[in-house]
Amino acid sequence: MAALGWLLSRKRSATARSVLAGEASAEAARKSAQESDEASAPPEPETPAQPEPEFPVTGDEKAAAFFDLDNTVMQGAAMFHFGRGLYKRHFFGKRDLLRFAWQQAYFRLAGMEDPEHIQDARDSVLSIVKGHRVSELMTIGEEIYDEYMAERIWPGTRALAQAHLDAGQKVWLVTAAPVETATIIARRLGLTGALGTVAESVGGVYTGKLVGELLHGPAKAEAVRALATAEGLDLSRCAAYSDSHNDIPMLSIVGHPYAVNPDGRLHKHAREHGWRLRDYRTGRKAAKIGIPAAAAVGALAGGAAAAVALHRRRR
Repeated sequence: MAALGWLLSRKRSATARSVLAGEASAEAARKSAQESDEASAPPEPETPAQPEPEFPVTGDEKAAAFFDLDNTVMQGAAMFHFGRGLYKRHFFGKRDLLRFAWQQAYFRLAGMEDPEHIQDARDSVLSIVKGHRVSELMTIGEEIYDEYMAERIWPGTRALAQAHLDAGQKVWLVTAAPVETATIIARRLGLTGALGTVAESVGGVYTGKLVGELLHGPAKAEAVRALATAEGLDLSRCAAYSDSHNDIPMLSIVGHPYAVNPDGRLHKHAREHGWRLRDYRTGRKAAKIGIPAAAAVGALAGGAAAAVALHRRRR
């Protein structure tokens, strides 16, 4: 009985951390998007010759789109590219870089199901940024985007996101990557904003702690729910896009789920549930399955401050 009680307590604790991570990310994302509206950089030129994708009804203010980042919007893992940039700037050594690369490979293959690996990855990232200023990492993140990420954006997925924007809908990235990195990418692509993992900062300096947990799996769904509530969205009219089976919780809460460049488990799940498929890895679009072709579907210092404020209110 004691063992059962311990397991139930751990499960409740993990759920609570997911909810906290989701709510903190949603609050940080909304604050960042508001600041971006006031002083936003113009989006980069669109990639030419992309077929016009389907999109929901123009002007539907109750609808929005949520995009996973790694291997959905961008080829590869954003945190690996960010790590390469930090390594180039002597934030850590070669041994740490190799460990970081291994963790990213493991997550892609194993789906981050092992708590020990999750803890190891979280501690690695937090140890790298601890003691550094949020503004410093934001500036470096802009440079790293230009160096490693800009040329790795999937043109097809970007066209899907642009279609939602053209229809007058908000478009959000949803990723386990730090909200700072995610917000830079969202801004460069002309998107509304980003939901990402929130690292605690005090006085503009990272403490080495997280607010809640990594924004992964169920935490992504919690973040989308929190943001939808705050924005007055109807999730049944929203769309979500991802490549990974880990994002099935997020895909399942919207009315228009898409599997983009899907892994094996997500591809199987999408076929079984009639979700639509897009595959840009070979330059082709996967066949749509089951559903008729109707409506197809932050300045991070402020975002971090919002997350810290939320964390303190919960104490």
